[in-house]
Amino acid sequence: METNKQQHTAGQRVRALVQRSHRGPRDLTLTSDHRTPTPGPGEYLVRVGAAGVNFADVMQTHGAYGGGPQAPYVAGFEAAGEIVGVGKEVEHPLPVGTHVVGTGPGAFAQYMTMSAAAVLPVPSGWSDAQALGLVLNWATALAALKQLGEVKTGDAVLIHAAAGGVGQAAVRLARHYGARVIATASPDKHDTVKALGADEVLDSRRPDLAAEITRLTGGVDLVLESVGQATFEASLAVTKPFTGRIVVFGAASGDATLSTHDLVFTHQVQLKGLHIGALAAAAPSLYRSLLVEIEELIAQGVYLPGTPEVHPLAEGPTVLRELEAGRTRGKHALDPWR
Repeated sequence: METNKQQHTAGQRVRALVQRSHRGPRDLTLTSDHRTPTPGPGEYLVRVGAAGVNFADVMQTHGAYGGGPQAPYVAGFEAAGEIVGVGKEVEHPLPVGTHVVGTGPGAFAQYMTMSAAAVLPVPSGWSDAQALGLVLNWATALAALKQLGEVKTGDAVLIHAAAGGVGQAAVRLARHYGARVIATASPDKHDTVKALGADEVLDSRRPDLAAEITRLTGGVDLVLESVGQATFEASLAVTKPFTGRIVVFGAASGDATLSTHDLVFTHQVQLKGLHIGALAAAAPSLYRSLLVEIEELIAQGVYLPGTPEVHPLAEGPTVLRELEAGRTRGKHALDPWR
């Protein structure tokens, strides 16, 4: 049954960032004429406190994200905020007023809807902004390392783009699970990654990257691959034959190609694809187990409150351009009320 607060907010005009074309962040524009969505079956209506910025948002502005929305659309898909309405068919709903973090369409706005089955309460004492990344960056990193990557104590793990949101989470988690971490990042971000616990940090653009990783490790057990074309050949070259795993969850530098002939005769590796939204939809029990494990990591003090750089909503296009150019580090967020 709809709440009084939901009835009060549904349909009112609010601020949002709308992507007008597939020509990139330059056509992401601020509007004050967006209508508050109405939660459908199994959904919450959420007053957004902070919206996470991710490289997938950049891809979507170019129409390059698989299954992404067609322009025009309200951009963004990750946020934390306050439940102000509950749709039908929500089993055991959280009380109105609970702050949650989750994903859904149109996060770069003052109000959005989220699937009730895929949210987590914001941990006690944390702000909305501090909880960003919990069900996206950390869930992706955890799934890549454990459920798909099968990381074990003593494994050598190669993590590309280690200064980004998923990369930083992956470095911390890999160290927590007893792995030796070889990370790549641009030189100006090496100190950031080293401080997270990486054993070695390398420039992914160095021409002898594969040779240097092999010299350091003798071959890695697991690669977390999110860069794509620029690093994929090196990832294949350094992964141990047959027992080595590569988990692919992004292609920031463009798509790489691999043939069946390559897998049979040159790179006999275990190759696994990961999209956290698809995992949540196709294997909901596995996704919930990830969220439960993240809650345990929070309780253990492994996962600490995030420290995103928060920008006013109007700066969203600039932040996406900076992210696209590789000039950001760590997590960035938008405040739709600023």
